[in-house]
Amino acid sequence: MTSVPLAPLDLPTSSDAWPAWVRDRSAAELARATALVDDLRASPPADPFAVLRQWDRAAGHLGNVAALGSLFGNVHPGSEVRDLGDAAEQEAERVATAWGLDRALYDVFAALDDSAVAADPVAARLLAKVRNDFRRSGVDKDEATRTRIAQVRERITELDQEFSRVTRDDVRTIRVTPAQLDGMPADWLAEHPVDDEGMVTVTTDYPDSVPVRMFARDQEVRRAITVAFLDRGWPATDALLTELFTLRHELATTVGYADWPSYDADVKMIGEGPAIPAFIDKIAAAAEEPMRRDLDQLLARYRRDFPDATEVPGYDYNHYAELVRVEQYEVDAQRVRTYFDFGKVRQGLLDVTGRLFGLRYEPVDVPVWHEDVTAYEVLRDGAPIGRIYLDLHPREGKYKHAAQFTLTDGVAGEQLPEGVLVCNFSRGLMEHDHVVTLFHEFGHLLHHVLAGHGDWFRFAGVATEWDFVEAPSQMLEEWAWHADVLRTFATDAAGTPIPGELVAAMRAADDYGKGIYARTQMFYAAMSYWFHADRADAAAGAPDLTARMIELQERYAALPYLPGTHMFASFGHLGGYSSAYYTYMWSLVIAKDLFSAFDESDLFAPEVAHRYRDRVLAPGGSGDAADLVADFLGRPFAFDAYAAWLAR
Repeated sequence: MTSVPLAPLDLPTSSDAWPAWVRDRSAAELARATALVDDLRASPPADPFAVLRQWDRAAGHLGNVAALGSLFGNVHPGSEVRDLGDAAEQEAERVATAWGLDRALYDVFAALDDSAVAADPVAARLLAKVRNDFRRSGVDKDEATRTRIAQVRERITELDQEFSRVTRDDVRTIRVTPAQLDGMPADWLAEHPVDDEGMVTVTTDYPDSVPVRMFARDQEVRRAITVAFLDRGWPATDALLTELFTLRHELATTVGYADWPSYDADVKMIGEGPAIPAFIDKIAAAAEEPMRRDLDQLLARYRRDFPDATEVPGYDYNHYAELVRVEQYEVDAQRVRTYFDFGKVRQGLLDVTGRLFGLRYEPVDVPVWHEDVTAYEVLRDGAPIGRIYLDLHPREGKYKHAAQFTLTDGVAGEQLPEGVLVCNFSRGLMEHDHVVTLFHEFGHLLHHVLAGHGDWFRFAGVATEWDFVEAPSQMLEEWAWHADVLRTFATDAAGTPIPGELVAAMRAADDYGKGIYARTQMFYAAMSYWFHADRADAAAGAPDLTARMIELQERYAALPYLPGTHMFASFGHLGGYSSAYYTYMWSLVIAKDLFSAFDESDLFAPEVAHRYRDRVLAPGGSGDAADLVADFLGRPFAFDAYAAWLAR
């Protein structure tokens, strides 16, 4: 960590100032990046380290433009600012593409003497990765091909952004009578008043749709909100995605790969495209027996209400899974949620992670983009090491899922790491699943801040192989399931902590459904992979995405297809994760192994927690993920802990 205090970014102080601020900052950072690269191309330094440093700093400035664009294009309440953000992200991608196809720049790095940086393994790693970036970009192709690559990349960015915009903005609603909401929690009903026509509007945003699918006793209401939720983005995104997958395939094959999954996997832990369906099938096989066990319990309960049923439709799954948990495990989610007031949960998260990793979060009164956003300085040993922003409630025009966004990457002596947690939680009582999600996403934020103090922008923050990035967050979820941890912040309105026996029952109930969950995840992973890999069969033409989704759901998923719906149309991971949704389960295998190093009787033991912080999180992307994990565990990661968890 640097001893020189770095100032965080100053955000605009008024709503009117935001458009000019976005324009000015993106233009200034782009100009800095361009000047550094132009100078590097024209007169590269003699010192190889200086060459790498100049390139990395240019990439850092360009990364600031992309980060600003991605964040504010997804969260700012003003449509003008969102559009400016999208435009900034597009420009950053265009410039990055141009650099990657610039032979004069490539020649600078090709001419460097490897032995000159061999003594510094991180610098040597950077040089190898930069050269590989150029190779993967198609820098060795002829001018016409490089022109086409640039066009394809620009269009891919446009399609990805349009897909994100459509799914972000497509909030659907149903209108129901108050009587049809029998079973809903009192606090939820209080937030959904009856309108002048005697009706209640329910949206597909998570704080509405999740409780309704779980608690509403009216089956038609559950079905209607499920259909609305699954059909977000349809039909608009069907053509967008078809073009996106086709162009990704063209790009991958143009630069020498068999298909897009092979291109994408080449820089991930899994290594090869064909290893992805093999991994999917391995998990599917391991989950087969647990899935059958789960479905037998579910169907038995369902037949008490529908005696002739042979399967449980997807729109009834959440409701009847909740009934199984209530009746067989004595876990009532409506009772559970009374212990999870949003304000207490947010503070509890900060207290738990601060204690675990030796950090302190100091609230700061600084300009933000919306009144819901809270800002904190992150301190370690009394010194600021980053700033975080929590943007945790839904609103119009905002990103609809849960994710960590970068505001700035951190490099020692250059720039302070700043990150943003973007979620869509209730302002009142939370489902415990949402508490787990909050811990998960905060794990990404911690990774971003703790890994923001190295020497290179390339390796700053969550910069490991993409199929590892979920592992630290998935491991942090464990703290949201431990009674001693939860009792420090999970209290009811009277201040009584959540009973230990209730948490034990919650954990037992959570074990129910793991097989269904794993198979559902493999259905999503198979869609992600095959939607891309199918493009390799040119003779068959572009497959119908709905038909392919139905086929894959029948092969992998635990629950049946709901006729007439198009879930893939709003499956946002088809954008950023492309063919690599498998990474969630790949990371979970590693996360379960990482957690095996902790003692569940003392989850805050500083020796193991700080060793994990320093050996897995703080290095960022400066080493291969497998090596970071082995350094922490004292051995390579294994499948055993995951298999034991799935089978129990």
